[in-house]
Parts: sequence; C-alpha cells; structure tokens
Amino acid sequence: MTTPDRYPIPAATIRVEERIVNSRFIATIGPADTVESAQAFIQAIREEFADASHNVYAYKIGYGASVTESTTDDGEPSGTAGRPALAVLHGADIGDVVIVITRYFGGTKLGTGGLVRAYSGMVRAALDALPVTEKVEKRSVMFTTPYNLYERARHLIARHDGEVESEDFGAEVDLVLTLPVAEIEPFAAAMRELSAGRVEVVPL
Repeated sequence: MTTPDRYPIPAATIRVEERIVNSRFIATIGPADTVESAQAFIQAIREEFADASHNVYAYKIGYGASVTESTTDDGEPSGTAGRPALAVLHGADIGDVVIVITRYFGGTKLGTGGLVRAYSGMVRAALDALPVTEKVEKRSVMFTTPYNLYERARHLIARHDGEVESEDFGAEVDLVLTLPVAEIEPFAAAMRELSAGRVEVVPL
C-alpha cells in the first residue's frame, strides 16, 4: 500500500537511448529526495552532455498530494518538451524522481507533435527500465522500561519493524529506536498495554 510515508522510488540511476528521425535522445533517470539533489543531478548531466542541443529535465519530489515538481524546455519550442515529460512523470506511480532527456539534433525537425511524442516517449521508456524500491519514512522515539519487560519490549520493537539506536542500562532501561512513521502509534499502544500504562513512547 502506498502512502505519503511509504511509496515507490528509483532504486538506481539508469539511462536509455533512442534515435528518432536522425536525432539522438538519451534519457537519464534516478532518485532525488530534495530539490537540491535534483538540481545537482541535472547539473551533472548538463556537464556530461555539455555539447548537446538540449538537456530537458523534469522532477517530482515527494509523493501523492504533497509533491514539488519542475521542468524546462531548455530551448525547445515552448510546451513541446518539458511539460510532456513532466506529465508522464506526474502520472507515474513513483516519487523522489528526476529525469534529464538529452537531445543531439540530427538535422531534421520533428515538428510540435513529433517533439511531444519523442520527449514523452523517452520518459516512458526510462520508467519502464527503471528498477524501483520502496521508501519508508522513519522517526526516532524513546522510552524507558523496567527490566522485567525488557525482552518483551525488544520483541515488540522487532514486530513493528523498529531498529534500536541505543540502550542505556541504569535503574531501568532507556531505549532510543527508529520506527516507520505508520508504526509509531501502534507500537506506543502495544507498549502501554504491555506495561499496564506505565511506559510511554516519546517521539524525538
């Protein structure tokens, strides 16, 4: 199930290439979870293909209703490159993604419709080839447990996909752990039930 704190993202940076009516198109697609990382990705491709006719980019940071998007035509006729590329990206079930479509002009003009088809087609080809993984947003929490509940608390942590960051063994045990955002409330409720209300899980 995809949610704003659990959604598909690129697992790697990949590249696809196609020749369309004498022009060479190269699409490079990869992960970017901030605008800054997307801009760095775009700049790296622009430097790699500095002699290209155009380096059209589009990116989508975030997922669902909460996304930041941007694009450019980079010298192609307005609306024929960036917007079609972003439209395909926008409709894809993926977040935190950036793509740069590089074009080496081959001497034959594609026309408005041809450009739209070429750029949107390159994004679709890149998405088809892209390996995908899942991003799970996590948060740190802490709680203090008596020793007689420690082992059962550790079992609950594992059951809720938590990872222990630190443990401090004093009069009781202080634990700091990371949990998937969606698991924080269920874990806190389970700890309250286990301890008859004595243990409170505190977000950091």
